[in-house]
Amino acid sequence: MKQSLRRRTQLLEKIMEGGGKKSVERQREKNKLTPRARIQYLIDGDKPFVELGAFAGLDMYAEQGGCPAGGTVAGVGYVSGRQCMIVANDQTVKAGAWFPITGKKSSHAGDCHGKQVTNYLSR
Repeated sequence: MKQSLRRRTQLLEKIMEGGGKKSVERQREKNKLTPRARIQYLIDGDKPFVELGAFAGLDMYAEQGGCPAGGTVAGVGYVSGRQCMIVANDQTVKAGAWFPITGKKSSHAGDCHGKQVTNYLSR
């Protein structure tokens, strides 16, 4: 059990890197934030953000360099006291290019939140 949890934690840490440390650094050099940082600026600080679908794209598209988290960060958070489904494109994953799993994840995020307005965070 501990080994499974350790493996899950390692995978999540790798996924959280997005397109990798070099890609994240290039974005910082351009004064751009990662999707998780953009989400933190958007949401109410005293409420949680629950990320969904972090394992989407795992072990997929290896020939293109991978697609961690499906190239997007999606989850439920609070903005001005209202619960929202938030989807942020990850420009560190292939410069923000969409893969088939990216579209599926974004579509599913909208479906999960009962067809309410989904907030898309731009770069």
